[in-house]
Amino acid sequence: CVFCQVTAKTAFLFILPQYNVSVPTAEGELVQYHYGLKDLVTILFYIFIAITLHAVVQEYALDKINRRLHLSKVKHSKFNESGQLVAFHLTSVMWCLYVVVTEGYISNPRSLWENYPHVYLPFQVKFFYLCQLAYWLHALPELYFQKVRKEEIPRQLRCITLYLVHIAGAYLLNLTRLGLILLLLQYLAEFFFHMARLIYFTDENNEKLFNVWAVVFVVTRLFTLTLYILVIGFGLPRVESQTLDPERGNFFSFLFNNILFRMSVLLLVCLFQASVMWRFIHFQLRRWREYWNEQSSRKRTTSASTKQQTKPLKRDSGYHENGVVKAENGTSPRTKKLKSP
Repeated sequence: CVFCQVTAKTAFLFILPQYNVSVPTAEGELVQYHYGLKDLVTILFYIFIAITLHAVVQEYALDKINRRLHLSKVKHSKFNESGQLVAFHLTSVMWCLYVVVTEGYISNPRSLWENYPHVYLPFQVKFFYLCQLAYWLHALPELYFQKVRKEEIPRQLRCITLYLVHIAGAYLLNLTRLGLILLLLQYLAEFFFHMARLIYFTDENNEKLFNVWAVVFVVTRLFTLTLYILVIGFGLPRVESQTLDPERGNFFSFLFNNILFRMSVLLLVCLFQASVMWRFIHFQLRRWREYWNEQSSRKRTTSASTKQQTKPLKRDSGYHENGVVKAENGTSPRTKKLKSP
């Protein structure tokens, strides 16, 4: 019927990515996608899906664990935050790794800048970006639903904004291939961090996973910086189309022919990565300082207790009976008579 056809078309508008085109290839026609305003409708639908999944994870997993741990209000809020992000980052890492491997972005690094702009996207790449935008947009109303403390709201808003700017920027500027690799590296480090926090909340003496996160963080930062230098410093300046062409999605590759602009962008990237590493080093130094202070205080208390145990106790010669000191043979000790002057 006509009503069913109209309903099906409307449902597809919400569920499936729009703007599909047939791109001719050597093996035949290949269906790919580009972006447009209808993507907002699809993102809205998956925002509600993300809110539902968030509630399921909270109710059936995190709340049950919280009842057993009896955490304080501050730790309870942080535990919920890390628990949600562990589930999201683990899913995103596996999904993103599958996409970049099947699309050949890892095996062929030159594909990150070859044939730029990458206007047409495979289905799985576009769907991944739409779901990522939906998740970080859903995190905004979740600040109210989860009753996040006022002190934590600015930090979480800053984090959400940074993710949205980077993901939307890569999607709209046709840098989706580079964006996928950078998200994979970022999510991998974030997964280990929040996993370490969860284990720490269950057992405060277990901080081994924080050391694993520290190694992963440093390695991912080095890979991220190398990737920026490779793509911005050497890749994009060699793109064939070096003219401004917004209709074809070529927004700024012509700017990278200018060595001054290219070096300025690389300098900004290096400064940003340096600030991230500085915060990381400051965090590690503070954690190690707290750890050694705790260890030294434990040693002091242990040594004080052992001294108290080994200290000899003074005893009276004899024992007490009915308030009178008795000698060892059971007789009362004689009192000395004082000589009169």
